Amino acid sequence: MTPVRVAFPVSILLLSLSIPAAGQTVEEARAMVMAPGVAQVPSPQDPVIVVHPELSDEQLGDLYMVRKQFPEAAGVFKKLSDQNPHNPVYLNKLGIALHQQEALSIALKYYERAVKVDPKYADAENNVGTIWYQRKKYDKAVKAYQKAITMRDDMAVLYSNLGYAYFGERKYEEAISSFRRALDLDPQIFEHNGSRSGSILQDRSVGDRGRFYFMLAKSYAQAGDVEKCLHYLRKAKDEGFKDFADVKKDPAFGAALKDPSIQEILTPKPVEPAQQL
Repeated sequence: MTPVRVAFPVSILLLSLSIPAAGQTVEEARAMVMAPGVAQVPSPQDPVIVVHPELSDEQLGDLYMVRKQFPEAAGVFKKLSDQNPHNPVYLNKLGIALHQQEALSIALKYYERAVKVDPKYADAENNVGTIWYQRKKYDKAVKAYQKAITMRDDMAVLYSNLGYAYFGERKYEEAISSFRRALDLDPQIFEHNGSRSGSILQDRSVGDRGRFYFMLAKSYAQAGDVEKCLHYLRKAKDEGFKDFADVKKDPAFGAALKDPSIQEILTPKPVEPAQQL
């Protein structure tokens, strides 16, 4: 399974005690207060994450997620969700911890429970869509992402994910439209992980990478970002995409066609005559 992406606030990473290492209890970790001015250097095998003495259970679970200790994170959020069965955030984060362990069916159950508790919780509904996307049930993924957008229409990641699902269905114009909306909301959406606070997932795996990069180039051309358009046209070409013939007639590329570098990509190289013996 392709790992799904999940991001956490920088503040989570800048607290002041060490998260439990392998074999270390939470209490032992919380007792390891760093002396002022003394830096701890983590080893490559066992990286240390710095946390706060008054670490809450939710923060601890988030830190386990940052460290990719998903079974431990699942244990924390299972406890929290059992204690707070009407808290959609805990249910959703438990779903993510299980999702990252490839337990898709049970993760889906917790996402759906989170949405049932809070019918306007777009993060969890998005994550439902990500389950279907990973299972290549693109029609169901599209419906879930569309539903999430009805809950929150100001989140670029939702439109980005919808575009990927349309791409999976080979509905390329719909995909372009979704990507374009994502770029309107966040011009850097494809340059960084668009996840929010460890509560929303993305799966950016695609099959036809050449066509996918071409579509991103078209989206950036429509957004007026010639530099990014050029970048993704090059990536499309590197991936073997060859259907550049109609680009010069496509109004979506508009001003981008004035760039000499883009003209160079679109102009086929002359075939060199065979050398005579």
